[in-house]
Amino acid sequence: MPQPEPFAGVIGRTHTESEPAWPTPPHPGGDAPNVVVILLDDTGFSHLGCYGSDLTTPRIDALAAGGLRYANFHVTPLCSPTRAALLTGRNHHTVGMRSISNFDSGYPHMRGHITERATTIAEVLRAQGYATFAVGKWHLCSMQDASAAGPYDHWPCQRGFDRFYGFLEGETDQFYPELVYDNHAVEPPATPEEGYHLSEDLVDHALRFVHDTKSVRPDRPFFTYLAFGAMHAPHQAPASYLEKWRGRFDDGWDAARDRWFAKQVASGLLPPETRLAPRNPGVEAWDTLPGNHRLLAARLQEAFAAFLEHTDDQIGRLVDGLARLDELDNTLLLLLSDNGASQEGGPFGVLHEMKYFNFLVEMPDEAVARLDDIGGPHSHANYPWGWAQAGNTPFKWYKQNTHEGGVHVPLIVHWPDGISARGEVRDQFHHVNDLAPTIYEVLGVEAPEVYRGVEQLPVSGTSLRYTFDAPGVPSRKGVQYYEMMGHRGVYRDGWKAVTRHEPGTSFDDDVWELYHLEADRSECADLAAELPEVVAELVDLWWTEAEDQGVLPLDDRTIELFFTRYRERSVHPPSRRYTYYPPMTPLPGQVAASLTGRGFELRAVVDRPAGAGGVLYASGTANSGISIFVQDDRLVLDYNCFGDHHLVETGATVPSGPTVLGVRFHREGRGGGFTLLVDGEPDGSLTVPFAMTMMSSVGPSVGYDHGSAVSPRYAAPFAFEGTLERVEIDVVGRSPRAEAVSGERSAMSRQ
Repeated sequence: MPQPEPFAGVIGRTHTESEPAWPTPPHPGGDAPNVVVILLDDTGFSHLGCYGSDLTTPRIDALAAGGLRYANFHVTPLCSPTRAALLTGRNHHTVGMRSISNFDSGYPHMRGHITERATTIAEVLRAQGYATFAVGKWHLCSMQDASAAGPYDHWPCQRGFDRFYGFLEGETDQFYPELVYDNHAVEPPATPEEGYHLSEDLVDHALRFVHDTKSVRPDRPFFTYLAFGAMHAPHQAPASYLEKWRGRFDDGWDAARDRWFAKQVASGLLPPETRLAPRNPGVEAWDTLPGNHRLLAARLQEAFAAFLEHTDDQIGRLVDGLARLDELDNTLLLLLSDNGASQEGGPFGVLHEMKYFNFLVEMPDEAVARLDDIGGPHSHANYPWGWAQAGNTPFKWYKQNTHEGGVHVPLIVHWPDGISARGEVRDQFHHVNDLAPTIYEVLGVEAPEVYRGVEQLPVSGTSLRYTFDAPGVPSRKGVQYYEMMGHRGVYRDGWKAVTRHEPGTSFDDDVWELYHLEADRSECADLAAELPEVVAELVDLWWTEAEDQGVLPLDDRTIELFFTRYRERSVHPPSRRYTYYPPMTPLPGQVAASLTGRGFELRAVVDRPAGAGGVLYASGTANSGISIFVQDDRLVLDYNCFGDHHLVETGATVPSGPTVLGVRFHREGRGGGFTLLVDGEPDGSLTVPFAMTMMSSVGPSVGYDHGSAVSPRYAAPFAFEGTLERVEIDVVGRSPRAEAVSGERSAMSRQ
C-alpha cells in the first residue's frame, strides 16, 4: 500500500498486529556548537577599538581578546553582495547579487535576490537540525517583492530561517524603523520618547528567539544571524550616548588617522613597513578647514561614535545572554563588517543623507544651524569623506571601491571551546565567501549538491578553519576577484591589480594599478609601470575569473536602474497607473508609485462628514517626504524637502459627502508645480524650486502617516476619519532635465 513516508515498522490490519516506528529527526549531535554571525554595516578596518581606533567598543574588544582578530580579511565593497557571499559561500555575481538588491538589470548576475541554486547557511544548518534565526537587516530580496503582496520566496523565512525580525531594505530609521516579523509588517513596540532604539529591539528579539528554543528544546543548537542597521546611515543614538562624545573629535581626522595607524602597527595588525595612505582626493587637511566645516564634521563623527558605542553595548547584552544560558563557550561567534566606511556623506558630511543622492551639497554654514539635531530622530546624518577615510585607516578610498578601503574589514572569531588561542592576530588573506565553508568544516557538514530538487552551484570559498590554531601557516586562499559598478580588482598570492572606474567611460580606458600587498598593505607604491607584465597577467586573470564566476556583462549603472522597472506582471505596470485600497500595510518605497523625479496625479476617492480630517497619503519621515491630508475642512499638501516645508491648502472648504480630492504635480527643470484638485477643479497651487528625486528610505502609507510625521501640522498617525475608498495615482514619464539630474546623481554616488 502507498505510504506518505518511508516506514520501518510493520503495518497489519489492526494496531495489535502492527509494530510502530518513529522517524528520527535530524540532529547535529550533542557537542555541536551554536553559530552566531554578527554583521556590522559600513564599519571600516580601524573603527573598532581593537583595530586601532579610540572609539569605545569594550564588548567587541573583549571578544577579540578571547578569540582571534583577522588582519587580512576582505569583503565586497557593498552590503547586499557581501551578505549574499557570506550566507552562501559563493561569489556575489555567481549567486545573482552584482549590486544592491534594489536592482534587477535583466542579467543573471543582478536579479536582486540569491539564486535558488545557492543554498544559504540557514538552509544547510536547518537540514542538520539547527534552529535558525535572522535578526536585523536582510537586503537580499528584490525590493519590488518586499511588500505584503510578496512574493515571499526570498524573504528570510523562505531562505532557511525559522524566525525573522528586522527590516528588508538597505537602511531604516533607528527610531522609527520599518519592521517585519517573520512574514508580516509590524509597528515598532515603542516610540523614541519611550526610549525606543532599533538596535536594542533587535537584540531583544535575538535573545527571545534563543530563549524560546533553549527553553523547550535545549538539545538543539542554533544559528543566529544578527545584522545590525548600525553603522549605516542614519547615524542615530540615544541622547545620553551623544552627550558623552561632545568635543572628543575636535582635533580632527588627520590626528585621528595618525593615532589609529600607530596603534595598528604596534598591535601587530599591520606589517611594520606599512605606510599610511595619503588623503583621498577631496579630503582636505583638518587644520585648513574653516571653523564651521570643522564644527559640523566633528559633530557628525560624534554621532557615529555614539552609535557605535551603543551598538557595542547591545552586542554585550547578547553575549551576556548567551553566557547566562551557559551557551557562550560552545558558540562559534563571528563578527565582521560588510564593507569599508561610507563615502555617501560627501566632502562636508550631511544632516540628511538623501541630499547626497539628490546631488545637493549641504554647505556647513547652512547645516550648523541644526547642529543639535545630529544623531537624533530629526536627522539622517552621515559623516564627511575625511572621517570615512579615518575609519578605513591605513587605506585609501571607501565603500563602493575595490581598493582596500572598500574591501578590507575587521573579522573577529570567538569560540572558547574550539579555539585555544586568545587575543592573537591572524594574517592569512581571506574573503567573505570563506565563512560559510568555515562553518561547514567546523560542524562537519557539507552543502548539498542538490537542494529541493535544484542542482546547486559549487561552494567557491576556502575554509579558514586551518588558521584557528596555526598563526604562521601560509594562506590557502590563492585568488579572489573584485568588481563593483565597474571598479575592478584581482588578488593572487600577495599581489593585487586594481582599477577605479569612472562611470560612463570605456572599460578599456581604465588604468590598472599594481600593488604587492605582502609588503604594501595600504596600496601606496604602484608598481604597474615597473612590472607591466605582471599587470597584464593579473588583468588576464581577472577576465578569466569574470567568465568563470558570472561577472559579465560589465555594467556601471546604478541608480539609473530604478527607472527601468516598468514591466508587465510587476508592481510597476507599463501603464504607470496604481490603485490602492485601504486599509493596507505601509508600502516599501521601491514598491510604491514613485512621486519623485517625475510628474504625477493623485486622486483620493472619499466620503466624509463635515469636520472629518486626516492623512490621505503620506510618504517619508519628519526629515523629508510628502503628505496629503484634510485638516479644518481643507485639503492640504506639505512637501517636506529635507526640513523645508512647502505648504498649500485649498481656499474653499472641502465639501462633505462623496468627493474626489487630488494633487497634480508638473515637473519643470529642477523643481515643479503642485495643484490641489477638488472634484477635478483646481483650488490652490504651489511652486517648489527643487523636486526630490530620492525622497526617503521610508515608503508610503495610505489613510494615515506611519512612523514619524511628515508634516508638523499634525501628530502621527493622523488617520483619516472619513471613508477613504481608494487612492489612484498616475505617474508620467520624466522630463529630460530629470534624466540629466539622475545621471549627475548617479555619477556622484560612485565617487
